[in-house]
Amino acid sequence: MKVLLLDAYNLIYRARSGYLKGDYPVVYNFFRGIRPLIEKFKPDIVYFALEGNPEFRKQLNDAYKSNRTNNDRSFHEQKAQIISIVRECFPFVTVRHPKLECDDTIATLVKQHCTTGDECTIISSDSDFYQLLNVFDNCHIYNPVQKKMIEKPDYDYVTWKALRGDPTDNIAGIPGCGDKTADKLVRSPELLSEYFSKDPIRQQIFERNVNLIRLVDFSDNIQEMERHDGVADFEQLYDILDDLDFQSMLKEKTWNKYVSTFKNLQGG
Repeated sequence: MKVLLLDAYNLIYRARSGYLKGDYPVVYNFFRGIRPLIEKFKPDIVYFALEGNPEFRKQLNDAYKSNRTNNDRSFHEQKAQIISIVRECFPFVTVRHPKLECDDTIATLVKQHCTTGDECTIISSDSDFYQLLNVFDNCHIYNPVQKKMIEKPDYDYVTWKALRGDPTDNIAGIPGCGDKTADKLVRSPELLSEYFSKDPIRQQIFERNVNLIRLVDFSDNIQEMERHDGVADFEQLYDILDDLDFQSMLKEKTWNKYVSTFKNLQGG
């Protein structure tokens, strides 16, 4: 089975760029952009993964992701609208763990599917998913911004990132350890051990960062995941898009092509 896993917030934030006219440009860009992804990968099932509240990471580091703020009311209203439309009209499985991040939910689903032989493709520009390429040969990542598949790292991605930190998530690396130093250390267990032995604080920072960066597998508690199995309702979708005045999407030929793209999905 071919499984497609959508990093929902990543795709919604990406939809802020592109067509910017009208009252609902983010909604328009999102739904206009989702069809080509389904057409490209032709999955049997699509997961639409939402964010929870990463409590344990914030306990480890109260500055975790504190650098991310967006007070644009219009954007947040459109984000909520997109999520509602997906749940009501699309044959996607909407998933969320209330106390973990979207990344953890996707990682858990990848493990469940990949271990049974399914082919999984993650759609996201978030590099945290690269660690899954170190674990599962049948897991793939497509970056929708760069429009390319991501190659498997030839080193342990979690170790490398824990050494140099992750500014996008406000995770400070070991002082003085940049990309080049991290690259040398991750490829030599002897050098890494020697590096830690020179200053115990380095290992403390490293271990904290590993716990922040490594994705959580909650397979043993999968019942904690919220799940909504959507069913296609393209009549309702048509009416919604018509109300939003997305006329370019509703021309007969364009609309028929749009609808047919989703018909082979479970729930389509």
